[in-house]
Amino acid sequence: MPIYKYPAGEWPIPVGGGKVAPGDISIRTMRQKDIAAIAAIDKRVLGKDRREYWAQKLEHSRRESPITPLVAEIDGKVAGFIIGFASWWEYGVPDNIGWVDTIGVDPACQKKGVARALMEELMTNFRMIDVDTVFTMVDWREGGLLRFFDRMGFEKGDMINLKKKL
Repeated sequence: MPIYKYPAGEWPIPVGGGKVAPGDISIRTMRQKDIAAIAAIDKRVLGKDRREYWAQKLEHSRRESPITPLVAEIDGKVAGFIIGFASWWEYGVPDNIGWVDTIGVDPACQKKGVARALMEELMTNFRMIDVDTVFTMVDWREGGLLRFFDRMGFEKGDMINLKKKL
């Protein structure tokens, strides 16, 4: 299954050229017009319509991070998306770090390598700007998501998430 790689922040031009075969995954930069498809995926996964949230999230990412949000397409339709951020001093961690902020895959496209393709492209983009450590947060009850991040090479970190209900 070919996965085309694009430099972070640049217009998508397939490496090696050629067309994507039916059923293959292509990765490209997220565009404003993708918001409707992303919101639809989010609604199928979480049951909430959050189109405004996604529009604001895309705009924030474009302003605040050198990492380009990405979408995965299968047969020309958005099948998933990923948003990551990079920073150089975060929460007392003095390294060039990246965060996997959000990853979503259409339920009809899950178990087809979409999340893996998105994650691999995001990691490539992080490496291009010298990020050396990547963090994310996952609800400990989300076994499938924890297993996915484990397969992608993530391990339990040293930070502890704290919260207080008001």
